[in-house]
Amino acid sequence: MKKFFEKIVEGGLLVSGSVTSLTILLIVLFLFKEAGGLFNSPTVEEGYVLAVNEQNDVKRLSPEQIMDIFDGEITNWNEISDQEGDILLFRLSDLTSYFSEDELGSQFEYVPEKINELVQREPGIIAFFPEQYMAEDFKGRLISGDKISLWDFFGGTRWYPTSTPSPIFGLIPLLLGTLLVSIGAIIIALPFGLAVAIYMAEIANFRTRNFLKPIIELLAGIPSVVYGFFGLVVIVPLIQKGLNLPVGETAFAGSVVLAIMALPTIITVAEDSMRTTPRAMKEASLALGATQWQTIYKVIIPYSISGITSAIVLGIGRAIGETMAVLMVTGNAAVIPTSFFEPVRTIPATIAAELGEAPAGGAHYEALFLLGAVLFVITLFLSILVEYISNKRKI
Repeated sequence: MKKFFEKIVEGGLLVSGSVTSLTILLIVLFLFKEAGGLFNSPTVEEGYVLAVNEQNDVKRLSPEQIMDIFDGEITNWNEISDQEGDILLFRLSDLTSYFSEDELGSQFEYVPEKINELVQREPGIIAFFPEQYMAEDFKGRLISGDKISLWDFFGGTRWYPTSTPSPIFGLIPLLLGTLLVSIGAIIIALPFGLAVAIYMAEIANFRTRNFLKPIIELLAGIPSVVYGFFGLVVIVPLIQKGLNLPVGETAFAGSVVLAIMALPTIITVAEDSMRTTPRAMKEASLALGATQWQTIYKVIIPYSISGITSAIVLGIGRAIGETMAVLMVTGNAAVIPTSFFEPVRTIPATIAAELGEAPAGGAHYEALFLLGAVLFVITLFLSILVEYISNKRKI
């Protein structure tokens, strides 16, 4: 009977582990499947075309160039090609500026013909209009057939997912914002976390340690939105007034909040690692005449450096993957940061803020999944690094 029960438990654990592993694998496959669809999306908004005069020598326009043209930042073709001449922007709503209502037809049946005529007549034109209004014998040259490339995403320096006529999905500002906030958090949290870990492991008495340890571990269980609210109400105004900044929602504010959130992880893992130092090593150091502080930084820290490094990497992982707290205190500006005291936007915050508004299956939706894939790769790398560092001492 006992063996039968053990077999049932063993089978249940096997099934549970297999189902869990399969579920995780399917989630990862779904993530990358949805993310890969972005590179099959056209650079121009789906259902529309972008065309120029057939004499125009421009072969391709990047999403950023298209946005600059339609925003008036680029006004002459010689800024992006060898062709001279002013750029003439055309949208469907501009058609009545060139043709009367009678010429367009009572049912707008002549619109394709008139667009064709206008594109053929104006050498500097760039026309953006619905695909349904493109004439069968269209005389212009389409430049909207390209797909979003790997470079457009991984090398892009702007994030404007709702830009018209060409959405822009540039990873660099979001990636730099994520790294800036995360690295800043570790720089702030590491000295404090290591100091508290040393105190709890080697200096505090038994009663003090047993009082502090549950409190520190309890901090890890506080919801991130509570930390975010605390940061928004307390830390952001302090930074704005103390540093005389125009706004307090900056990368620095995000780093401070994330540092507070990462402290419990760093303290707990580092303290546990230090306490595994063999007692004989500490006693030998003291017997040779070393002071307690010399023993700490000459013996205990070198012996437990593997665990301390793991604590640092786990703290970085917590900082990189955090969403709500960062969303509330960093200002959410998707631009390349030039200072630690400017608003930034991180990858997790972007996903949280925009996924609910992105049309399912569209380029914006797929770009957010690709951001998730990038975040997955970063955290996977950190996890592998933790395992390598943790096992290094055992080898």
